[in-house]
Amino acid sequence: MRSLEPKNEKELVALARADGIGRFSAGAIVHRHDGDEILLLRRRSDDTSYPGAESLPSGGVEPGEGILEGLARELREEIGRTGPLPLDPFAVWFDYVSRSGVRKRQFTFALPHDGAAVVLSEEHTDFRWIPAHRFGDSDLTPQVKAAVREWVGT
Repeated sequence: MRSLEPKNEKELVALARADGIGRFSAGAIVHRHDGDEILLLRRRSDDTSYPGAESLPSGGVEPGEGILEGLARELREEIGRTGPLPLDPFAVWFDYVSRSGVRKRQFTFALPHDGAAVVLSEEHTDFRWIPAHRFGDSDLTPQVKAAVREWVGT
């Protein structure tokens, strides 16, 4: 887990490529009530990746798409969020191997909830807001829990 220093996307991509990574995913710790609660999504039970588990809104960045552009698209697709992304001054990354065997880097950002209704995609069956300090009670992956832990500590 590495915290991001304020760098632009071009620098982040260059650092990843220097580490031998060329594919990315992006996720968001969507929070409300001054960071007291975070949004968790429940994956469908027939999902090919972590079936039935909780996750943050996240997904793969498409080839030719910028990291923040991919994040905005994933937020639109998974929770119906549109508009600008007033990201907090927080971001971390971790590397993983996808289910297809590709090394990827996930960038996780923090984003205040804009108050709009959460509209789930067909990828998810439910969502919940949980107290941020109780994220350990979820079944998020260890890497995502580490990202949330970093954010809670900020």
